[in-house]
Amino acid sequence: MTVTIAKWTVEQYHQMITAGVLENRSVELLNGEILEMSPEGEPHVYYSHEAAKYLERKLGNRATVRQSKPITIKASESEPEPDLAIVQPLGRVYLTHHPYPENIFWVIEFSQSSLGKDLEIKADTYAQAGIEEYWLINLRTLVLIIFRNPIEGKYQSQTRHTQGMITPIAFPDVQVSVTDLLT
Repeated sequence: MTVTIAKWTVEQYHQMITAGVLENRSVELLNGEILEMSPEGEPHVYYSHEAAKYLERKLGNRATVRQSKPITIKASESEPEPDLAIVQPLGRVYLTHHPYPENIFWVIEFSQSSLGKDLEIKADTYAQAGIEEYWLINLRTLVLIIFRNPIEGKYQSQTRHTQGMITPIAFPDVQVSVTDLLT
């Protein structure tokens, strides 16, 4: 017997949201599949909130830091909700659509129970979309993993950091303290 999984488009997913089918469900669309999202524990909420405030101070009005909001990747029929998406500050444009890959400077996930999904499925989804930079903060070990250089749907560079300064690709004049992200 062959099992076939029903795949959904971004448009169908939006129709389900509008119709209330997914009301009170914590889900995201990844590669045409609707996946349950892990609940956020206290460390997850703390680190993501503090990192958002820190990056907002560092970037000022050069970027918008969106917390746990959807981004749309039509090419892979995905609408993930990264913990932080650092996007172009397009204001009211986002009334008509969520940020597309070309609007995204980089995304950040804070991961504890969803580490496997974030290291594999989400990394591949972001790389396939051409998102230049993906930061994953492993809350189990307090390590920042930076993925860069997406080629043919895979990030070619992966570095691990517990201290030091990081310069985002999109903002070569901005220094981000790894210690400040991890404490």
